Amino acid sequence: MWLSRYILARIGEDFGVSIEFEPKPISNGDWNGSGCHTNVSTNKTRAEGGLKYITDTLMPLLGAKHSEHIVLYGEGNYKRLTGKHETASIDKFSFGVGNRGCSIRIPTYTVNKGLGYYEDRRPASNIDPYLVSAAIVDTTVLNSKYMG
Repeated sequence: MWLSRYILARIGEDFGVSIEFEPKPISNGDWNGSGCHTNVSTNKTRAEGGLKYITDTLMPLLGAKHSEHIVLYGEGNYKRLTGKHETASIDKFSFGVGNRGCSIRIPTYTVNKGLGYYEDRRPASNIDPYLVSAAIVDTTVLNSKYMG
């Protein structure tokens, strides 16, 4: 991601344009902004019973750490996460199947297969991918109660 951003900025220079990574660079307006949705899967989510593990174990863990994650999920993200325009509210954690208005979307593919991945829709376009990844891994994978 860092390399892609660098290349995009250099290409922009060649064409006399600057690249903006803010989640909602034009605050006025009735639109959803720019996110960096993060798809997550592990061996457990991709194994038999993965959907149940996602809904019954991971979603409560992520919900409990919602405020801590939001702090790391991009500067100015409050402009984007309004609860409108296929975004969740920044103040409330939610998840749902195929629902683009939730904090976490569980794809219909995952539900149909009973295993797979989930999509964290909260991160903004200007995230530090290492901080977001670390928060998700710390909350879900490294949570000692669920490592076994």
